[in-house]
Amino acid sequence: MRTILILLDSLNRRFLRCYHSAEPALTPNIDRLAGCSTIFDGHYCGSSPCMPARRDLMTGRLNFLERPWGGIEAFDHTLPSILKQHGVFSCMITDHYHYAETGGENYFHNFSSWHLERGQEHDLYFHRPGPHGLMKPDPHHAPSRFDIPIPYAQSRQHYQTAEDYPTPRTFRHAAAWLEENHAADNFLLWVEAFSPHEPFDVPQEYLDLYHDTYYGPPLFWPKYATTEQYTPEEIQHLRLRYKALLTMTDAYLGHLLDVLDRYGMWEDTQVIFTTDHGYMLGEHGFFAKNYMPDYNETYQIPLLIHQPGQQAPFHVSGLTQNIDLFPTILEYFQIPLSVCRNPIHGRSLNPMLRREAESVRDAVIFGQFGKTVSMTDGRYTYFRQAVRQDNQPLFVYTSMPTSRLQYFGYEGIAPEDCGRITLAQMSWHPFPVYRIPADCIDFQSKSQDFRLRNPYVTGNLLFDNLADPAQEHPIQSAALEQSYAALLRQLMAAHDAPAEQYIRLGL
Repeated sequence: MRTILILLDSLNRRFLRCYHSAEPALTPNIDRLAGCSTIFDGHYCGSSPCMPARRDLMTGRLNFLERPWGGIEAFDHTLPSILKQHGVFSCMITDHYHYAETGGENYFHNFSSWHLERGQEHDLYFHRPGPHGLMKPDPHHAPSRFDIPIPYAQSRQHYQTAEDYPTPRTFRHAAAWLEENHAADNFLLWVEAFSPHEPFDVPQEYLDLYHDTYYGPPLFWPKYATTEQYTPEEIQHLRLRYKALLTMTDAYLGHLLDVLDRYGMWEDTQVIFTTDHGYMLGEHGFFAKNYMPDYNETYQIPLLIHQPGQQAPFHVSGLTQNIDLFPTILEYFQIPLSVCRNPIHGRSLNPMLRREAESVRDAVIFGQFGKTVSMTDGRYTYFRQAVRQDNQPLFVYTSMPTSRLQYFGYEGIAPEDCGRITLAQMSWHPFPVYRIPADCIDFQSKSQDFRLRNPYVTGNLLFDNLADPAQEHPIQSAALEQSYAALLRQLMAAHDAPAEQYIRLGL
């Protein structure tokens, strides 16, 4: 039994032909995979953004109600560690450099083997003294929407052709690994590409495929901000650059699929293709993720699963979630869920894959720590905002006091606030954790900050998915909102929400 899990970053499914895109990117290899896969139409991210989504995948549990971006916790029982305990070899090949930063601890080390390609986004691998010294910011330069962060400016000096870029290197390395191990059995190959996450930097040959007519200064790194900062021409250019990056990513995904073709591995290998979360490219007036309401562009994500021997596509409409891949993969390897040390929120998708059930869930819950908490039952989607401007009460629960690029130590918490940190136990495991008041943490990454209520979400929002699939016209119905607030509360309880989250949200 063999499984290949392919994870892209920030993939907006509205650019995929298999999801009936109105403006599809050129993705012949994703189309090729979709042509022999089950296509999940109601699939959602749980915890967002990057590392919370990965912890969901690796533990089968939602974590965004307990803590923000961070590492694998001391009490987590992860998918690769369980596979290892049952004789299944696992290998991760990726260019997702956040695994190697503070706040990305312990993800690699549960795998039997791992390999990291360097040079993505803010990765410091190429950030080194050059012939004229280290690049330094110009103190007289005013921030601009055309700026390129210095670490990436140094990295991209090394990229002369498409094959030099980190994501193409990742897929080439994965294809070589599979070529070498095509006759092996009982393995999980976890192939993870950082693209099409920003920066949308590609060789001109890929941008030419989209007949771009933009002639302004180089622009491929959108800010986490509203579209008011950009002209219509710049917005269109960024959308085309995103599609061009997705096309380059798809081209090198093809190297991996070619190995499956060459050795007839489609007959005895499960292949899973998905993303961590989506991405806003001007929809609703926003770019990127993290700070806006939980629109479908960021939380309704693609999922394709090829079962061994499957030769035709099949769409399923039932609600599913990223945490469901954990029990699905364990069941595929004939490992019972009873071996898991912790209770699992995920539900196996195998009844849907076997066409024995149309759905395994009645509703899903999703969001980001300290922000809106949202849910959908397929018919309606409900976003719930904090009731107080200071976003209190809110606590971080963790045995690993780190987050993106920082420790929850003196760099993020004033010495006089350290006495407010206590030890606690969660309702679902006995391991002691730090209970850190969220309002005393100075979060260095502003897109993740949770010390105040989200200013871009002015209140609770309720949408009719059938009448308003673009989520442009919120419903004003006190009775309907009351019903969905009650359902949200039930979902929070089923996912072990700490008590203060109900108070924060007015539930």
